Amino acid sequence: MTAQQPLTYDAFITLATADPAVVGLVLKGSRAHDGMITRHSDHDLYVVVADEAKTDLHRFTGHRTIELDLVIVSLAEFRSAGMPGFERYALARARIVLDRLDGDIAHILAEKARLGADEAFQLAAEQLDAYVNSLYRSVKNHRDGHALAARLDAADSVRFLLELLFALDRRPRPYNKYLEWELSRYPLPGWDTGMLLRAVGRISATGEVPLQRALFSRVETVARDAGHGEVLDAWGEDLDLLRR
Repeated sequence: MTAQQPLTYDAFITLATADPAVVGLVLKGSRAHDGMITRHSDHDLYVVVADEAKTDLHRFTGHRTIELDLVIVSLAEFRSAGMPGFERYALARARIVLDRLDGDIAHILAEKARLGADEAFQLAAEQLDAYVNSLYRSVKNHRDGHALAARLDAADSVRFLLELLFALDRRPRPYNKYLEWELSRYPLPGWDTGMLLRAVGRISATGEVPLQRALFSRVETVARDAGHGEVLDAWGEDLDLLRR
C-alpha cells in the first residue's frame, strides 16, 4: 500500500485469510469490548502463523497506524503471550476473527482468561501483602499529618486490591479502562459491583481513612476465607491500625 492508500483493516483481513500459513486472527482492545468503540479506536490484531511456516505477511511486522496495529506471531509465541504479562487481560477478552485450528485458538484464549489454582493463590498472597502495605502506609501517613502521602498510598493500595480480588476469582485484572465494563458483565462473586467501584473511586481520590478501614474489614474476611490468613497474621499488631 502507498502512503496515499494506507493498509486498512478489511484489506488486511482479506490478505491474511487467503494465506494458508495464517492459522488465527484475534482482535483485542476496544473493538473486542462491546460498547467501548469510539472514533479513535484502531484495530489491534494478532496474526497467528503456523510454527515454522513461511509467509509474505511478515513484511507487515511492526505495522502501526491510526487504524491498524498488527502483532504477527507464531503459534508457539501466541500460546505464551501474556502468560504471565500485561497482554493477558487483553487476550482473555479478545475476539476471534479466524480460527483454522478447530477451536484451538479459542482454547488458548480461554486458558489465558483463567488463572491456574496455584498461580492464582500465589498471586493473591503477593497482592494481599502489597495491599496491606500500601494501606498501612496511607493510614499511618494520615495519622501523622502527611496528607499528600496518605492519598498517594491510598491510590496505590487500590491497584493491589483489584489485583487481589481478581486473583481470588482466578481472573487477570482488567486494565483501568475496562474495569467498569468487566465488572458490569462479569461481577466478582460476593461483591456488590456498584459499592466496590464507588469505594475504590473515592479512596483513590480522597484517601478517606474510615472508608479504607471499612473496605479492609471486608477484604480481611474474604482473604482469610480463601486461605491467606498467614499473610495477614505476619503483620501482627500493625493490623490494629487498619481495623475499624
